[in-house]
Amino acid sequence: MATESRELYASPNGDRWYLARQLTSHQVYVLHVPNAASGGGRAHIEVAAFLARSGHTPEQQALLRLIGILVEGRNEAD
Repeated sequence: MATESRELYASPNGDRWYLARQLTSHQVYVLHVPNAASGGGRAHIEVAAFLARSGHTPEQQALLRLIGILVEGRNEAD
């Protein structure tokens, strides 16, 4: 399954979150890659479910920033 992804957030403990898109189906989701020590597997999370989680986490804030950047049509460096 070919995908494109963009890192959203890397936590201090090594977990990483990506905004990902499956190229053939165009499905967009959040991919969580846990740190090696946790032993957990990768998780594909629907964007709505990811944003609906409680806590307003740094990774949720990173996704909202990226969505804002895309809506405004500007570069991240701006």
